[in-house]
Amino acid sequence: MSAGRPALVLLAACGALLLPPGSFAQERSTAQTLPPVTITGKASGEPVEKSYRRMLRGMDLFEREHALAPLATLRFQVLPRKPGVRLDDLGLYVVGKTVEIPLDVAPDRTFALPRDRRAVEENAQVSPDRPALTLTWRADIRSPGLPPGTRRLGDLRLECMVGIEAGLVSNSPSWIAGLFAAAETPAYCQGDRNRYLFFAERPLFGVTLVAGERREALPVRRLWAGAMGDLRLKDELHFCDCEVLVDRSYFAPLEDRSWPDDTLLLFEFMEDGRAPL
Repeated sequence: MSAGRPALVLLAACGALLLPPGSFAQERSTAQTLPPVTITGKASGEPVEKSYRRMLRGMDLFEREHALAPLATLRFQVLPRKPGVRLDDLGLYVVGKTVEIPLDVAPDRTFALPRDRRAVEENAQVSPDRPALTLTWRADIRSPGLPPGTRRLGDLRLECMVGIEAGLVSNSPSWIAGLFAAAETPAYCQGDRNRYLFFAERPLFGVTLVAGERREALPVRRLWAGAMGDLRLKDELHFCDCEVLVDRSYFAPLEDRSWPDDTLLLFEFMEDGRAPL
């Protein structure tokens, strides 16, 4: 977020992805200071790693549920989660006991994951040359031919399912991850009041849903990680993988089937100097 802009903050534990339905308000009043999780691996000291096997599980789910986005392809994406982090020269590898496969990261920080039998057998990790807490991960599923500044709701539904199956959301405190492990299934994306965070390309001013003649603005509670201007939670923001992406974040109505998969989300981006508060 830019300097001087009123703080946009949210509850702990990675955008509330792991919170069960109905616990949003309770968590806001009972947030605790929790230690970050550190994951170690080969590429650098304390890198943010992801399980190669789990990411392949996400790819398998994409194939099973492809009807949600029948023309789309699956890529994965890395995003910054700390101020000043640069990912332009990111090195990314599938690393096992004897395997090391470099991955080609595109300028938009997306990449495809190859299938390799030996990497599966060695329980390899997908490992960047960056330390822990500096980046996060998402699935990137985009149907071709969409107008600029839009996303398709079916693509987002499938992104959430793949993201959870692949274990992409980074660094929830371990005890919360264990307590709510049952929420870490693709069915979470279809539940009421899910809190899976999506990120737009630029800071958002508003989002409008469009399906045929039906148009509806996304409510403020679904923008900016759902916690606008609550300074009491500023100390918890570093637990969320949206830490530097709050003004680009939004919750999509994945669970509301009255909005069909072909619904478009139209983004209105902030103008220079324009803030939502």
